Amino acid sequence: MCKPYILTIIVLLTSYMQVEQFQLKCAVVDDSRLQRLAIVKLIDEHPSLELVAEWNNAIETKNGLLDTKVDLLFLDIEMPILTGFDLLDDLENKPHIIFVTGKTKYAFKAFDYDAIDYLRKPLKRERFNSAVEKALSMSRMSMNNGMAEDDDYIFVKSNLKKRKVFLSNLKYVEALGDYVKLIMTDGDPIVVLATMKSFEAELPSDRFLRIHKSYIVNLDKVERYNSRNIEIDNEQIPLSRHKKNSLIEALSN
Repeated sequence: MCKPYILTIIVLLTSYMQVEQFQLKCAVVDDSRLQRLAIVKLIDEHPSLELVAEWNNAIETKNGLLDTKVDLLFLDIEMPILTGFDLLDDLENKPHIIFVTGKTKYAFKAFDYDAIDYLRKPLKRERFNSAVEKALSMSRMSMNNGMAEDDDYIFVKSNLKKRKVFLSNLKYVEALGDYVKLIMTDGDPIVVLATMKSFEAELPSDRFLRIHKSYIVNLDKVERYNSRNIEIDNEQIPLSRHKKNSLIEALSN
């Protein structure tokens, strides 16, 4: 029979091996063959990346993604006929994106597309590996949190784009005029055009509670509370006096 410390070592080794074996299937999109070769070389040298496709324009890419599973796309922006942005506008299910381009002027717009990173050509190995680590971290988080139950998400529209929001990653909702702001555990806040009342109706009432006219909280994320505030990840969120009993009852259930 294994002693406790031996079992601990086995668990740690198993976890380590799983992390080491974790790989992202990736593809490169660039109309320049030389630029594709430069990216492919870095991909081949990275143990956590597996190259599954190369495409030289957006149309090829859109068709290719119908048959090829891609976790991470290294995407150029300025290409003939359709740009990288045009491609993403046409995709319903987007892989993680790392933009690779020769110009800085698109950087701000790139992050409207939830890009993991924005790399300048010519690529530097350190910068490339740093971007890949971000992608790996997000993918592992999605695997741990996002391998959630099929009904553990809602779709929202933000910046005219449809986005999937996993409820397990939603800490709280804050009123913002004609909008609501979703505070997430795994990324930047998401701003959605909606009233608090309409958005509250989208959330499961057994997991979320409106504790103030301007705040809805994920009950699973509540760490402590008093008569005036609740705390989530060291953030103080106001609690309406008449909502305290509802909070106590919801947490006890």
